[in-house]
Amino acid sequence: MDTLLEVNEVSKSFGDFKALNEISIKVPKGSVFGLLGPNGAGKTTLIRIINQITMPDSGAIYLDGNPLHPNDIQDIGYLPEERGLYKSMKVGEQAIYLAQLKGMSKQDAKNKLKYWFERLEIGDWWNKKIQELSKGMAQKIQFVVTVIHNPKLLIFDEPFSGFDPINANLIKDEILLLRDQGATIIFSTHRMESVEEMCDHIALINKSNKILDGNLMDIKRAYRSNTFEIGLDPFDNYNIEAKLSDRYEVSQANFKSINNDLQFRVKIPSTESANELIQFATSLGQITHFTEVVPTANDIFIQTVKNNL
Repeated sequence: MDTLLEVNEVSKSFGDFKALNEISIKVPKGSVFGLLGPNGAGKTTLIRIINQITMPDSGAIYLDGNPLHPNDIQDIGYLPEERGLYKSMKVGEQAIYLAQLKGMSKQDAKNKLKYWFERLEIGDWWNKKIQELSKGMAQKIQFVVTVIHNPKLLIFDEPFSGFDPINANLIKDEILLLRDQGATIIFSTHRMESVEEMCDHIALINKSNKILDGNLMDIKRAYRSNTFEIGLDPFDNYNIEAKLSDRYEVSQANFKSINNDLQFRVKIPSTESANELIQFATSLGQITHFTEVVPTANDIFIQTVKNNL
């Protein structure tokens, strides 16, 4: 696994407050890396250190194998949660100015902005002032000026804030396309459904400490509990739950079904397979629904944070 960004034992304090405590993460090239945690966990402090807005007290950061250097800011695009557009400037004028700050020539900036404005269908906003735009419209402009210089590393902090579902989905697709084109993305959000859809790897920070990180699918496997939801159309209704409970840990389930079935949540022992559960269930009735209860990113987030209180 090639690593684009490595954070090595980074710590940061503000007075007596410890914002980060020896945080280490590795962000693989060409991935979407979810940086997660409750409010105040230290995520924004780490993002600001990566962007060299503030400096760590100790530890080191490497970009593409080399120590992070001030010039590397040209290879990073950062969309902060608190947006920073000048409200009284015209959209086109401001976008060109911000692109030039990232090292682009004025003509290159105009050409790329034309591409993005057409792609996002915002061409008629060029001469509008930011203060004339809705929050979601301004967010689109902020997105464009974040990605316009084709940085190696993109950092999005709550990128869907202010968007309606249609535009949130549009920006999600653009972020995934940028990943497919070679960009590496750090994605910080409280929307766990977005983590499920987009992230390849995650790190969870709580109270300044990293408490979990790794490949999202590997983490899901580690948190699985051998629990299944079953829908049964029984041969007879006599003591079906009791018969299941003789062998397994059973509780009532409630899932959507087009069948008039009995619904159970069944946890099997580690010594038994799903096939054995299916075989036993078919002796009781016709199986109308069978699925493993796979922990969601939200389940993992809540459980891990609670376990580290």
